[in-house]
Amino acid sequence: QVQLVESGGGLVQAGGSLRLSCAASGRAFSSYAMGWFRQAPGKEREFVAAISWSGDSSFYPDSKKGRFTVSRDNAKNTVYLQMDSLKPEDTAVYFCAADRNPWGDSYRYPSEYDYWGQGTQVIVSS
Repeated sequence: QVQLVESGGGLVQAGGSLRLSCAASGRAFSSYAMGWFRQAPGKEREFVAAISWSGDSSFYPDSKKGRFTVSRDNAKNTVYLQMDSLKPEDTAVYFCAADRNPWGDSYRYPSEYDYWGQGTQVIVSS
């Protein structure tokens, strides 16, 4: 069992930056691939970024490359999402998630993740 708690959300102006954190408790955090997703009102949950258990590999949808950076510190049981050049359309609740058995491009799909945090709200004003 893994418990995940996101933090770092808030209100920021367009063009600004935020760094989200996801603190994990429970067993074997370092053995899980981790993902970030977001969900805006009335929209489906959207893949934002993912990182392998070791941190050696990271994955982004083409629309997020260059603005978002995922990283992890296994010693601190924490995964991060650095978001730069934020736009109003980035407004959403951001979730982190843990995947015990990643395969292929499973990191893109919310259904492949085993544990989820409660989310943190990000609002980008224009």
